[in-house]
Order: sequence, then structure tokens, then C-alpha cells
Amino acid sequence: MRKTKLAASAALIALLSSTSAFAASDNDTAELRAEIQSMRKSYESRIADLEAKLSKMEKTKTTQTSVQQAPVAVTPVQSSPPAAVARNSSSNGNSDNSFNPAIGVILNGKYSNFSTDTSEMKGFAIGEEGERGTEGLGLGESELNFSANVDDKFAGHLTAAIVSEDGADELELEEAYIKTLPGSGLPNGLNLKAGRSFWNFGYLNEHHAHADDFADRPLPYRAFLNKGFNDDGVQLSYILPTDIYTEIGGGAFRGDKFPGGSATGESSGSYSSYARVGGDIGTNQSWRLGASWLGTKTPGRVTNEDTVTFIGDNNLYATDLRYTWAPTGNSREQEVTLQGEYMLRKENGIYNDSTADTGDVAFNENQSGLYAQATYKFLPSFRVGVRYSMLEAPDAPGALIGSALDSNGHNPQTYSLMTDWTNSEFSRVRLQYNREDLSQGKQDNQIILQYIMSIGAHGTHKY
Repeated sequence: MRKTKLAASAALIALLSSTSAFAASDNDTAELRAEIQSMRKSYESRIADLEAKLSKMEKTKTTQTSVQQAPVAVTPVQSSPPAAVARNSSSNGNSDNSFNPAIGVILNGKYSNFSTDTSEMKGFAIGEEGERGTEGLGLGESELNFSANVDDKFAGHLTAAIVSEDGADELELEEAYIKTLPGSGLPNGLNLKAGRSFWNFGYLNEHHAHADDFADRPLPYRAFLNKGFNDDGVQLSYILPTDIYTEIGGGAFRGDKFPGGSATGESSGSYSSYARVGGDIGTNQSWRLGASWLGTKTPGRVTNEDTVTFIGDNNLYATDLRYTWAPTGNSREQEVTLQGEYMLRKENGIYNDSTADTGDVAFNENQSGLYAQATYKFLPSFRVGVRYSMLEAPDAPGALIGSALDSNGHNPQTYSLMTDWTNSEFSRVRLQYNREDLSQGKQDNQIILQYIMSIGAHGTHKY
């Protein structure tokens, strides 16, 4: 456009210039030159204006194209605060953050008040974690969590717990494992997990304590698993291609952790197997049923504050059931949960209680325990719950009468009531009452006030 107008101007100038040769006088020539100069300025000004308009139109078009190609951020509808969205991460480590691990912190604090000075679980040799805990203000198991994809085939996870024991703060490695991802080369549904983890056994064992519905673990977990089994080992699981959820699996472990263990440092191994099925009932109900086995051959498990030693075979069987119902069809608004587990332990070996000076005593007995609980979310942020747990103590051999393994014919049991307030998926405050009858003629009334706060990445809890 500019070239065309300049050419026209040049032609006009040439024409006018040629006519000047025929001018009659110098005055006429001067007037023509002045008119040509005026026309030149006018055309140059108009050309400059047109170029400016063209440049502005091109910039506007470029900006509109960039806006159309840019991704549009959509804020999801949710009940928790908006800040929680960016902090969410996968609970199984399948996060696309290979070089920037998801980091999270769980802050867990308690205030506990007990009506008795001691709370001994008569008839059972329990580990240190199975005891009721300390009275007064204190920290529970605060956790540091790190998780990320290693590459396209593996994911990794680490959990370190900060605990207070005997007045000193200690850092304990709870979990440190790798697991395969879809596309790792294994058949569909087959997964491999290796390292240290809370392995699949029963229902509660694979969950961290802060995800429980109550402030403490039920009696069977305290007596038979020292709250939770997290030995070093490897586990293989397979989700079958069936119409309902069906999973089977098993593992092999070092055997150092309760119910295994050795006073000499020797380890003979632990093994497990499990199967579980589950599914939906309509659109607002779900269920899961499972069965598990954990076998250990221990060369010397030391329990009850290093006073009771067991050498022999330990086989623990468990069955678990969980049912959920959302009355309104939306579990965020209202939800009823029923859950329970039954455990049977068969021990065959030799017990020695140093406090009773009994020497080695042959022991071949069955012990069992169960818990049943119900929770009701009646408002999006408020729940109430009730739980009953008990243990059936074994008949102690005559040589162990009067020792820690003598229940005096009493079966330990606990009744629990709780209510909690959940402001968001990252904060919860809980009040709980326990009445424990763990030994003959001793009743312990307990009040527990607990807070659980999450900072940073926080994966969704397992079903």
C-alpha cells in the first residue's frame, strides 16, 4: 500500500515538474513548487497514520491468538479450603514429580488423663508400642513423608516418625519402600513392593495411626502386632480381572519386628498371605471382606519391658469386614461406617519370665481378640463413634502362674466413645473416652484430647 502511494506521488511530482517548463513566469513556478511540497507532506502524514493502524491491528490479533491457546485454570467445586487443592498428592506415590518429591508433615499431639497409675495387660506378653502411652501433654507420632515417581516404572516413599520415648525424642524409620507402577512390564494387576512398609494384613495394619477413626489402636493390634507390623521385606499382590474387586497377595520378611524378633540378632523370617474382596451396593453403599495370615519363627522375642522372652512358632490369622453407607448419596455430607476384625494367634514354643524366676516353660496355647466399631458423620465436619475391643487370654501353665502371662481368669476389654471435628482434610481435633479393664479388679478411665494436622503434600487415605 505504501509503495503504491509513493509511486503515485512520484508520478504526480514528475508531471507537475514537467509542466513547470511551460510556466510563463517565476511566480507560477514558485506556487507550483509550494503546492507540491504541501501535497508531499499530506501524503506522508496519511501513510504514517495508516502504518500505525496496521501495526496496532497486527498486535491485537497476536494477543487474541495467545489467549485462545493458553490453558484455562478451572477451580473445582469442593468442601475444603482452596489452599488444599494444590497440596494434594497421590497416596501410592504415583505423582508426576520425579525430581521434586512431594513432602508432607503430620503433626499429632495428645493430652491424656488416666485414673490408674499402671495399665498392665495381664495374660499377654506385649511390646513397648502396645502399652497405653504417657499421661499429660505430649506428642504422638509426628511424621515426615516423602514420595515421588523414581521413573516410568517405579515409585518411592519414605516415612520417618518423630516419637518421644523415656523423655528423649527419637527419629524412627517407619516406611521406606519402592513399588512398581503400571507399565513396569509386569502383567496388568500385578504389583511388587520392596523395603519397609506397613504390610497388607487385616484392615488397620496398612494404615498409619493418624488415619484411624480413634485416638488409639484396639486391643488385638496392641497385643498381637505391637500396634502395627512393618518389617523389612517384599510383597507381591495381584488384582484379579473379576466383576467385583478381588485382590490376593503374600510377602516374605526379615522377621526382626514384632511378632518376630530376636535377642541375639538372628532372624529366621516371617511370611504372609492375604485375600480380599469388595464392591458397591447400589450408588451409596460399599463393602470389603478380607482374610490374612502372618507366620513367624522367632529365635527369641523380648517383650514386657525386656522381661519376657518367647522362642518358637507364632501364627496369626485375621479376618476383617468394613461397610460404608452414605444416607444422602454423598459421603461428604453424611456417612455411616461399620468395621471389625477378629484375630486368632497360635503360639508353640518356650516362654521365660525373668521377673517370676520360672525358667523355660513350654507353651502351646491359642489366644484371640476382636474389635467392632461404628462411626457416624452426621454433618460434613462432625462425627461420633463407638468401639468395643477384647482379648481372650490363654490358660497359663502352672509354672507361669503369677507371672505376666497369668491373666487370673480375666479377659481384657475396652469400651471407647469418640467425637471429632474435621475443619478440612488437613486438620482434625478429637475427644475420646476409654474404659479399660485390662487386669483383674483394675479399671482405668481415660480421657484423650487429640489434634492431627497435615502440612504440605497429603495423599488420600486408603479405603
